[in-house]
Amino acid sequence: MAKLKSGYVPPFTITPEIVRLVSEISETIGGFSVTNSSELSPVLRRGNRLRSIQSSLAIENNTLTLEQVTAIINGKRVLGHPREIQEVKNAFATYEMLDKLNPLSTNGLLKAHEVLMSAIVDDAGRYRSGGVGIIKGKEIVHIAPPAERVPALMHDLFTWLKETDAHPLIASSVFHYEFEFIHPFSDGNGRLGRLWQTLILKRWRPILAYLPVETVIKDRQEEYYHVLEKSDQQADSTAFVAFMLNAILDSLRETMKTDQDNDQDSDQVKRLLRILERNPLSASDLMQRLDMSHRPTFRKNYLHPAINKGFVDMTIPDKPNSRLQKYRITPKGIACIK
Repeated sequence: MAKLKSGYVPPFTITPEIVRLVSEISETIGGFSVTNSSELSPVLRRGNRLRSIQSSLAIENNTLTLEQVTAIINGKRVLGHPREIQEVKNAFATYEMLDKLNPLSTNGLLKAHEVLMSAIVDDAGRYRSGGVGIIKGKEIVHIAPPAERVPALMHDLFTWLKETDAHPLIASSVFHYEFEFIHPFSDGNGRLGRLWQTLILKRWRPILAYLPVETVIKDRQEEYYHVLEKSDQQADSTAFVAFMLNAILDSLRETMKTDQDNDQDSDQVKRLLRILERNPLSASDLMQRLDMSHRPTFRKNYLHPAINKGFVDMTIPDKPNSRLQKYRITPKGIACIK
């Protein structure tokens, strides 16, 4: 990649594929705005926010499950590594700051990093003072620019972001790539780069603040790192931009579908709640009562929505993965089916 300098435009090419993706994303958002209030339901917003946090942290090797992340955010005790629990609390606090952050402000970026990495690294909120690289297995796949160049590089990147006439979908993706290339912090670059792209997109369309793009990236993690590496080799972020636009479109379509399904409490969730009316049951027992054998589908369509809506909670919240874990209906869940 060519060096950033004042007034320099990061190298990327607007290909026919990128034009098509920008158009499809815009049309999908426009279609949703015509048929809806242009806002996602509070339950879906919260559920997507929790999925974003869990997925973004999982990409960085945090092992906590969505159930554990949800329990932590709800103030319940969870058995886990203290650093991983702190990462969840910090990430939630940072995402909750989105309305107060300016995507064009380096000071805002430093403040976000301070909250995101509080009690995790000693230099939270400050650019790194040493060299960093990205290691894949035993191979070094990226060596970031020297620490002394970071402030100037970030200044140039933010200057470009302020002045560019590129579509926000493209500009946010280019920024994301350039941010990861510079790697301005000693730790937390991946999760903050993904969050900052969300912040840039939020300014264009507020609905995108609650799009769980991180979930799609986690599912395509190998491809995510591959396009980062490819863009490094080509000194051009075009491949990464196309990847991110595809991820945004897929996440948008999934969210739109989920929102339509959630206009009323889904039949799946109500079936689950009726089964739990009499007594708490384990996940295996619930799947058997529902005549289901595919656990991912059960969790996605039944258990996770019920937990996110506060209709169901765990009998052993501090040990979500316990073999003795069961799920019980809450007063809110009972009210839902009455």
